[in-house]
Amino acid sequence: MNKIERIRQMSAQELALFGKQDIAYVRRVVVNEVSGYAVHAADGTQIAVFSERDVAFATVRQHDLEPLSVH
Repeated sequence: MNKIERIRQMSAQELALFGKQDIAYVRRVVVNEVSGYAVHAADGTQIAVFSERDVAFATVRQHDLEPLSVH
């Protein structure tokens, strides 16, 4: 079975989870009155906090994930 056939046979739940392991969300946060950028897994679990947005994005990419901004 090729990839396209497999995708066509996915359940709604499988399709909803498709690709989640490849994404990390980055959002601005304030912790103890200090601004930073939190990195979250696709399920919302906070992974890390960085002082600079560029560092957060670079770190996410170093771990073979695609960073997405959350506003």
